[in-house]
Amino acid sequence: MKIVVIGGTGRVGSNVVRRLVAQGHEAVPASPDTGVNTITGEGLTDVMTGADVVVDVSNAPVWDDDAVLDFFTTSTRNLLAAEGAAGVGHHVALTIVGADLLPDSGYLRAKVAQEAEIEAGGVPYTILRATQFLEFLPQIVEAGAEENGVRLPTGLMQFVAADDVAATVAELATGSPANGRVEIGGPEALSVDAWARRLFAATGDDRHVIADAHARYFGTELHGGELTPGAGARIGAVDFDSWFAAQRQEAAR
Repeated sequence: MKIVVIGGTGRVGSNVVRRLVAQGHEAVPASPDTGVNTITGEGLTDVMTGADVVVDVSNAPVWDDDAVLDFFTTSTRNLLAAEGAAGVGHHVALTIVGADLLPDSGYLRAKVAQEAEIEAGGVPYTILRATQFLEFLPQIVEAGAEENGVRLPTGLMQFVAADDVAATVAELATGSPANGRVEIGGPEALSVDAWARRLFAATGDDRHVIADAHARYFGTELHGGELTPGAGARIGAVDFDSWFAAQRQEAAR
């Protein structure tokens, strides 16, 4: 099959491309770096020619609420229009577990809007909702940094390795459209402050971790398990310890 991977030069996308090529598929990485721009439409018609499946694992280059909403809706509309014209039979998109439960977050509102475009777009689809990546744990912890410590929410997170997500995306891309959502999370759910303690213990960081139920997570409060997957979700194989060990090995090369 010819499978076009939008965002195919990024962290997850390049992993997906590598997996699909190893399986014998024609996997085409598509991004502004390869001459494909889903906002302007540049290169879309050409890259869609002969495509059976389109995978969208792209991310917005902006974080402002209005800008990120415009990116995901415009990009998705342009993709679906090009797919429809080319006769593409399956659209696979990566979004976020719990996006619809946290409307105070502009980024999550944008991901909900992306899903709505896909559902209304007329191309058979599969939406994969993933929890936050283990690779983003340091960034999430640092977002709560204050003098001598970090102040973080007590809401639960179930971090998943990007490698597990990429494997699932590749699997879904070669299967039949679900015309619905699939969820994936990591093997362990902890409060955000507990994740920080786990990370600090592994890295030798001696800063204090302050648990604060009202600390904001990128613009929103977490009240419980909004960012954890529901019943029937897929569970990734990579836990924190194995992920961290792999990161250390990679850094030492």
